[in-house]
Amino acid sequence: MKAVLFAAGVSLLVTLLGTPLYIRFLVKRAYGQFVRDDGPTSHHTKRGTPTMGGAVIIGGTLAAYVAAHLLTWRPPTVSGLLVLFLMTGLGFIGFLDDFIKIRNQRSLGLRAVPKLIGQSLVSVVFAVLALQFPNHAFRTPASTQISFIRDTPLDLAFAGPALGLALFVVWAYVLIAATSNGVNLTDGLDGLATGASTLVFAAFVLIGTWQSNQACQTLQTGTPSSTALKCYEVRDPRDLAVVAACVMGSCIGFLWWNASPARIFMGDTGSLALGGALAGLAITSRTEVLLVIIAGLFVIITMSVILQVGSFKLTGKRIFRMAPLQHHFELLGWQEVTIVIRFWIIAGLFVALGLGIFYAEWVVGS
Repeated sequence: MKAVLFAAGVSLLVTLLGTPLYIRFLVKRAYGQFVRDDGPTSHHTKRGTPTMGGAVIIGGTLAAYVAAHLLTWRPPTVSGLLVLFLMTGLGFIGFLDDFIKIRNQRSLGLRAVPKLIGQSLVSVVFAVLALQFPNHAFRTPASTQISFIRDTPLDLAFAGPALGLALFVVWAYVLIAATSNGVNLTDGLDGLATGASTLVFAAFVLIGTWQSNQACQTLQTGTPSSTALKCYEVRDPRDLAVVAACVMGSCIGFLWWNASPARIFMGDTGSLALGGALAGLAITSRTEVLLVIIAGLFVIITMSVILQVGSFKLTGKRIFRMAPLQHHFELLGWQEVTIVIRFWIIAGLFVALGLGIFYAEWVVGS
């Protein structure tokens, strides 16, 4: 627990104190946000606000993770390093996307094909490595079984190891792409994605801590059988809690400067990185489907875009005044701060629901 608290504190301080320095660096080089003309007109005043702030979130996360392990003098785990690899890799792709937008002063960054190749490469490497490195109990960071709160009987390796690996890679890619795009679509108002992400990562801090306390490998001889049946087959739950705490603290520190009126935006650098970290934590903590509930706000906003596009292509009519959903309420006349706070409330309710389901499953037993 000491490492978790220390990690959150260090990442908070790094981003809280480091973000204004990064803002000055970006301002000197005129690395400002490009705002699309087809977006809400109220956003035109944000043109030129420094972007690529996700680099601070990634930096704070990595610095805190290293500091936490130096404090406890414990080596990093494979699960933790894989989640950080996924976060940093996708963040780097987002950074390239943001940089090209700024350099060319247009809303299009990386071309679709290079961006897709980059995201696919990072996701595939993560997925393949996540099925390697078994520990003494033969547990790997991920498994080919589809998980809800723990692994379910639905195993993607039903037709053999090779096909199981291929199906898992596809499943992992879909989960990573959906989560990173969900955070990216939510990142449209000052502090919205950052605040919502903070709540979701806080949930994974609690999940990782609980799984660590109830991990199968920590149970002593003589533990009641009812408790043993409820233990979690997760390779490195404590370190996953540390990773989640690092990202959560970084988000809180960044939110201080990203809250309305934002002095910096996270850009694709941050949204892709945060989405990747969420997907990585869900896969390695065996809570893949539960993520749909915990990250419910991101799911709703993503669905609003899918419904809008689908409706327009099929009927020629739009469901919302503008998608993603937050812009619909802007055009209805809601103030930006009002939308952000209310969406944070919705995000918090989904997090509470997900944690409630997670705990209830343990109480009832599997």
